[in-house]
Amino acid sequence: MLRPSIPLAVSGLLWVSCSTLSAAESVETTSADTAIELPETAVEGVATYADEHSFTGFTPVQVTKSNVPLAETAQTITVVPRAVLDSQQALTLTDALQNVPGVTAGAYGRRGWDDLIIRGQVASDSLFVDGLRTSSSNRVAQQLFGVEQVEVLKGPASLLYGLVMPGGVVNMVTKRPKADPFANIDFTYGSNDLRQGTFDVGTPLSENGKAAIRLNGLSSASNDSTDHVWFKSSYIAPSLSLDFGDDTDFTLLASHQDRSYMRQQGVPPSAAGKVSRHLFIGEPDQDPYHGQENRLGYALTHRFDNGWTFNQNLRWQDYTLSGQLVAAGVLTGSTLKRSVTDQQLSGDNISLDNNLQRTFNVGETAHEITAGVDYLRSREEQVSRTCTVGSLNIYNPVYGGAIVCPTTPRTQQFTTVRMLGTYLRDNVKIGDKWNLQAGLRFDQTATYTQNQLTDKRTNAPADATTGSVAVMYELFENVRPYVSYSTSFFPNTGTDASGSVFDPEKGQQWEGGIKWDLVPGKTLLTTAIFDLRRQNVLETDPNDAAYSVAVGEQRTRGFELGVTSDVSDRLSLMGGYSYTMAVITDNGSSTDTVVGGRLNNVPRHSATLHARYRLDDNPQGWSLEGGFRAEGEKYAYGYRIAGYAVADVGVAYEQEHWRAGFNVKNLFDREYYTGGVKNAVALGDDRTMMMTLGYRY
Repeated sequence: MLRPSIPLAVSGLLWVSCSTLSAAESVETTSADTAIELPETAVEGVATYADEHSFTGFTPVQVTKSNVPLAETAQTITVVPRAVLDSQQALTLTDALQNVPGVTAGAYGRRGWDDLIIRGQVASDSLFVDGLRTSSSNRVAQQLFGVEQVEVLKGPASLLYGLVMPGGVVNMVTKRPKADPFANIDFTYGSNDLRQGTFDVGTPLSENGKAAIRLNGLSSASNDSTDHVWFKSSYIAPSLSLDFGDDTDFTLLASHQDRSYMRQQGVPPSAAGKVSRHLFIGEPDQDPYHGQENRLGYALTHRFDNGWTFNQNLRWQDYTLSGQLVAAGVLTGSTLKRSVTDQQLSGDNISLDNNLQRTFNVGETAHEITAGVDYLRSREEQVSRTCTVGSLNIYNPVYGGAIVCPTTPRTQQFTTVRMLGTYLRDNVKIGDKWNLQAGLRFDQTATYTQNQLTDKRTNAPADATTGSVAVMYELFENVRPYVSYSTSFFPNTGTDASGSVFDPEKGQQWEGGIKWDLVPGKTLLTTAIFDLRRQNVLETDPNDAAYSVAVGEQRTRGFELGVTSDVSDRLSLMGGYSYTMAVITDNGSSTDTVVGGRLNNVPRHSATLHARYRLDDNPQGWSLEGGFRAEGEKYAYGYRIAGYAVADVGVAYEQEHWRAGFNVKNLFDREYYTGGVKNAVALGDDRTMMMTLGYRY
């Protein structure tokens, strides 16, 4: 059994071994005149920020665990900085990810979770905050206001993060203390009676600014275009950086969020476009969902005299979520049968990541070595009841039906997931043209499940070796083609008909692309083609429908184009296009899926663009914003969902201490659907308007 003492002991061993390494190591270094340099780790104890109004002025990227610039990294990585989020008045992670080609967010309706699909593969369990996993299953939607930037790494990422799905990972970088004092207060009012107030204040605690404190928070309430649906949210996040000397950076990070909402996942597919777009299929007096999440952790970096850097990130987190979902059943004429699920979820997890890093030269090569150990322990208890409620006339709804729930749960289960992983990676620069990257990882995982109704217990251990390799060549100045291969794994839970545990899912991807650093630091254009396979997918056992078999395979092939640019002091833009063909290639003779069938909620074509134009050469004064979001047709559980395109516009005015912004989303009030679940399709937002007035100090 994996125990916390193991990773903690290894963490200490890493520290001690690094501190005892001599500066004169057995590598031949080049002279100062011929040395090839890789970027050094930032030494500031508090967050360092580029131009906060720049679309390319984001903070150092966390998701790669590397200092190599994005233009020289042989992977597709997109960063959505705070400047873009503020320009769009983005409120949710779904809003942020609409800027990233090849990512589908919010396809499952208004259920209050962060639902993600990357390169055709579900990635909701691959969400990270500050480089650490939120939990083994994402239950409470993340608060976007407390985030400095959103990072998306596409393709298998098990080398750095262990058990993840092969489509990719999303990392949210939270706000950190700054060296200068500041205070921001904003008030927002908008459609559906949106009322939101936010604050973000900070000050240095030492003369050099390395010790500093920051506190940001939010209170928000709104209704929805769907009748009887509403949302309430509060959030507060303190952070404290301490001054332990020039060689050590240490920041304490904490947050608390509280979310309440009425859940709705859509309308019957056959009625889409025929019933009111405001139709609520639940009951107004059903129990709303209520979720809470608490986090406490730290980020530590120490630079040793011998050139090594030790990084450690630790976080404890707990959460609760409860509420009732009224789901659509069979529709006969105008009468919709409904089912009710009453859910209670609670859990906690501990995440720890340690790594040693060093840059050095050997002959004509420059190396960035990263060696790390990470650990996860995640626990969750689930209790659910199947309740009853009367049918609903979808064309003339009359509410007031009683929801009756049994005293005995339908399911009551406790699950513990443990993961211990070790990884090693070398980023190599050869001469002025070649970049190589190679890495290997070994994971030990164990998933323990206890059915608390029957006391049946299962333990599913799984070991996996994963890795990646990539090569990039600078063909012309700042034009770098590359090719890469990477793998992933994700444990399957449960047992087959014989009682044997399943092999873990596996993922492999080939990717080739080109990165054009057209204006270094200002304009980055990326293209990529990829071929991704996901294997050992659970499918219904053709010989016993009560069980599953791990024989399924899915394949995603596609092309992506992305651009992020500060074209000039006035014009900035971000956008892209993706073509994604995601299909089932092996279903193990299951009757539930069809070989060649498209994966749920994955459009073949999608495109996005957001632009901001300032009327002056500096941030003060007027600015205009505009863009569009478009998706081609997709399929979900056997039904077709039409494609759509919507336009967004905005205008803002900023002075030294004041800022006002007005944004309109879905300008032409297009009716569209974002995705679907079984028996329901999710309606996209209708035209919404938001006005924000803010004060800056």
